[in-house]
Amino acid sequence: MTTTTAAPRRAARVPSTLSIGARRAALETKQMLRQRESLIFTFAFPVVILVLFGAIFSDRIPGTEVDFRQYFIAGMIATGIMAATFVNLGIAIAIERDDGTLKHLRGTPMRVGAYFIGKVAMVLVVTLIQVAVLIAFSVIAFGLPLPSTPDRWLTFAWVLLLGVAACTMLGIAISAVPRTSRSASGIVVLPFMVLQFVSGVFFVFSQMPEAMQQFGALFPLKWIGQGLRSVFLPDSLQSIEPAGTWEHGTTALVLCAWIVVCLVLSVTTFRWQRSRG
Repeated sequence: MTTTTAAPRRAARVPSTLSIGARRAALETKQMLRQRESLIFTFAFPVVILVLFGAIFSDRIPGTEVDFRQYFIAGMIATGIMAATFVNLGIAIAIERDDGTLKHLRGTPMRVGAYFIGKVAMVLVVTLIQVAVLIAFSVIAFGLPLPSTPDRWLTFAWVLLLGVAACTMLGIAISAVPRTSRSASGIVVLPFMVLQFVSGVFFVFSQMPEAMQQFGALFPLKWIGQGLRSVFLPDSLQSIEPAGTWEHGTTALVLCAWIVVCLVLSVTTFRWQRSRG
């Protein structure tokens, strides 16, 4: 009698976190570009504010030869970055948790890392488009001078990347706060609007009350705006900053600190489904 031994079945290969994240990134980006309401807010809001304030404030900054609109543009680019990351993720993740999307994803090979790779890649694409639109519009409409030296483009690159990372982590962290999808917009948009007023977006930062300056300096939007001003404005404008310099080192340190703190918060507070308690 001969016996046959069945060959052991090969264990099915589970896709890596990176490969799942790449597929999720493509899906997230397609979904975002198909959501007209989100796109209108993300892309149109900074442009509309830029047009309105550009029409109202067309004078030069006192004591300088620089048009206030050029000062204002750097702040609006920073605002565009925060809208595409912090606002987008803070609301979207809360909605997906409330409507059961995250609960369904948990039952698939989707890992937390892959899910956030998809989100981060999506907001990075949206942010790059947002920044490109704002810069192109500012150059055409307001004559914004582009950086003329490699070191300024390098500053632009690291401020953009650190700013996107900090606001992305902050958006993921705050997404754990809303208890329902209905409350997500109010919880996320309110601090976003407040930060614009205390971060030197609509006004020259050093001319605001000292208490507001100290409060605004605690958050990343102020430092992203200041870093971008160092890219698009002449070095003579350093004199109107509170410290009399662009403070590149402090900008990098504050943004990195926000990345680390919000990363820890995101890891410890993320839940696939909202608590019913």
